[in-house]
Amino acid sequence: MTNAGTPIEIRDLYKIFGPAAKAHVAAVRAGMSKEELSARHGHILGLNNINISMPAGKIQVVMGLSGSGKSTLIRHINRLIEPTSGSIMIAGRDVLSMSELDLREFRRTGTAMVFQRFALLPHRTVIDNVTFGLEVRAVDKAKSRDTAMRWIERVGLKGFENRYPTELSGGMQQRVGLARALSNDSAILLMDEAYSALDPLIRTDMQTMLLELQQELNKTIVFITHDLDEALRLGDQIVILRDGSIIQQGSSQDILLRPADDYIERFVKDVNRGRFIRVDALMESPDGRTTIGLPVLKSGTTLEVAGKELADALADAAVVADGSGRPLGVVDLRRILAAL
Repeated sequence: MTNAGTPIEIRDLYKIFGPAAKAHVAAVRAGMSKEELSARHGHILGLNNINISMPAGKIQVVMGLSGSGKSTLIRHINRLIEPTSGSIMIAGRDVLSMSELDLREFRRTGTAMVFQRFALLPHRTVIDNVTFGLEVRAVDKAKSRDTAMRWIERVGLKGFENRYPTELSGGMQQRVGLARALSNDSAILLMDEAYSALDPLIRTDMQTMLLELQQELNKTIVFITHDLDEALRLGDQIVILRDGSIIQQGSSQDILLRPADDYIERFVKDVNRGRFIRVDALMESPDGRTTIGLPVLKSGTTLEVAGKELADALADAAVVADGSGRPLGVVDLRRILAAL
């Protein structure tokens, strides 16, 4: 039985790096910029008034370029980095007010982390790496190995359990890291640039695996990336950071169709919109329109697929329907082409 996800509420979170960090929170709240804080006080603004509601059982992507604060943010969730001010509520408890003992238990059982550089123990075999977290929790050895083998098989590494990390490819090593995280059965999975070091084809395979696993497990996953295509493919919700501040947050459809400013527009301008925008975002009410004889598109169909199906049917409009065939709206070729 796996632990389903739990919501994360981040409120008024600030991180200032420097010896007198708390003394400068009020000035940052009042509008002092990152550059001014550095020039006048020699302190670095890492996170500036972060407010995010991360829903249970969903993939929350946090993206931005290098130095945007995304890795700093994810390390606040399990308090690997101490905040300057704010709150992080998980299952009704503020992580930032936990005692050292409670925090240690929360890290062991409440969260699991997958790192960019795999973080495997080189002197331990695959199965021994996967059981490591269970050993720390003093789980029975036989049960630990049974659990580890189940996840090793689930991530496609059956037959490699007695190999050492140096005998595995980068993609295989990351699968070990994922199996180790999943074996802990934590409600929250933190993935910090987990696929950034992988080759493009392997990276795509790992994204597919994560989406398949999430269908089954419904974890609350916080996924850090600098790659917009990856964010759009994986994220139920996306937050874009710049210089420690949130520039925009919403669904992939919000980001692509309603960019908040010029910065986001530049971010999304080269994206293949047909792969990510869905017909649901463009459909109009079917009221007053003749829908008899129109082809039917399933809710969630991408514009790329929708355009091909309309062309094959020699139609200039289609009905969008849910899984039971109930009409939800109508989308036409003109709106599809405009969105593309």
